[in-house]
Amino acid sequence: MSKYFLLFYFLLLVGGTCFAQSTDILRVEYSSLPKGDSGTNASRYRFILNVPIKVGLDKYLVLGGEFNLIDFEITKEYPFDSSELNTLYVIDLNVGYIFKVNEDWRFVGIVTPRIASNLVNGLQGDDFLLNLTATMWKEKKDIDKPFRLILGLTYNSTTGLPFPLPLVNYHKRFHRSWSYSLGIPRTDFRYHFKDKHTLQMALFLDGYFVNVQNDILLPDGEFGSSVSLSAFVSAFSYQYNINKRMSFYGVAGVTLYQSGLLRNNNREKVYTLNDKKAGGFYWKAGFKISIF
Repeated sequence: MSKYFLLFYFLLLVGGTCFAQSTDILRVEYSSLPKGDSGTNASRYRFILNVPIKVGLDKYLVLGGEFNLIDFEITKEYPFDSSELNTLYVIDLNVGYIFKVNEDWRFVGIVTPRIASNLVNGLQGDDFLLNLTATMWKEKKDIDKPFRLILGLTYNSTTGLPFPLPLVNYHKRFHRSWSYSLGIPRTDFRYHFKDKHTLQMALFLDGYFVNVQNDILLPDGEFGSSVSLSAFVSAFSYQYNINKRMSFYGVAGVTLYQSGLLRNNNREKVYTLNDKKAGGFYWKAGFKISIF
């Protein structure tokens, strides 16, 4: 079981930071991360802003960032001081570059320095992480069945792996009213009607990995140096499209798997905060402006 969870955890960390999977110019979002009887509910406030700047013919520099504030609601007593987990922060700086390779393909590269911490003592060295992504992006819009294919590699320092991992995403609109996307961290099936409305069924990964600045002393003498949540979610969503790029959306679903953990300095599990195989309620709502 541990090997399967480790693979799941790596895919979550990789997928959650890839430009190819997050193509928003602006996003404002509230999420209620898996609720249930686990005793570790959380609310996340998320703000994304990316600004594309034209620097040449079919060449763009993308500057932006993402701010996440996670309020940890602890509804049961643990055998340690859990106050370090009350508020968590994940803050990204995005620096990307896009250029046209030929008529079919574009290159997208992005460097994402990240701060992931509870920030109780200002900034410390362990709060900083680095994510790198390089992809090739092919898109055909003006055909009967438009599609988009993204192939690439991504490196995420959170995984602890010394090499990049593959990234694949494929989207196709195979009918005027139907489309699907296959990939990690999200796969979905969409029904489009009256141009303004989209219904969607989706499977996706969500979660976070955050440094705990003051290590938490556990009853067995171990220390919790970071906290992570991994969730595999099945959801239904509705999206109101103001235009082709701008929309409001709401998502409601349940977790098929979720695990909240304290980890030591080697990122090994030292305490399970939440290990619920299925049934946690998940929802989010927001507004976004996207390039797709």
